[in-house]
Amino acid sequence: MNEEKDKKETAPETEAQPVPEEPQESPEEEKTDKKADKKDEKKEKKFGRKKEDERVAALEAEKDALEKDKAALNDKYLRICAEYDNFRRRSQKEKDNLYGEIKANTVQQFLPVYDNLTRALKQGTEDEAYRKGVEMIMTQFENTLEKLGVKKIESLGQTFDPKLHNAVMHVDDEEQGENTIVEVFQEGFTVNDRVIRFAMVKVAN
Repeated sequence: MNEEKDKKETAPETEAQPVPEEPQESPEEEKTDKKADKKDEKKEKKFGRKKEDERVAALEAEKDALEKDKAALNDKYLRICAEYDNFRRRSQKEKDNLYGEIKANTVQQFLPVYDNLTRALKQGTEDEAYRKGVEMIMTQFENTLEKLGVKKIESLGQTFDPKLHNAVMHVDDEEQGENTIVEVFQEGFTVNDRVIRFAMVKVAN
């Protein structure tokens, strides 16, 4: 025990190691560092502005592209609308022309019936009931033609018109004017101002 105690007493005491002091920057070095920091800060700001400008430019370019696409689509839409409108009008016109053609052809098939009724009325008869019956049929027939837009061409006493009349006979008559129609052999008709049968007439002078 004494030996251990003596060892403890005789053991050399370790000296405390001094803490190394941090090197202190000189005022000049401190100024240099501040300048460097400011320079770096300016670079970062400049870089940030550049990035922002690039982003704005990209957005502007995208906006211009979208505006061009919008204008192109709008132009295409207007063209399609115009083409459809033209197609609709053309189809309606063709439909109307086709309807008029069919109606004209149909009416032409009934004109011989009109001619026969006209001849029947010109024939003398003592049977008044028969004559009245024919007159009623003729009246009904004429009303039906009128409803279909069929009109009789006015001929007797009118001036000859090659667009409406077909002159099959000429006669000299001083009492009549020049190119005056003095007799109608067959009535002419129009449908919606379109001639479906020329009037067959006799023309004076």
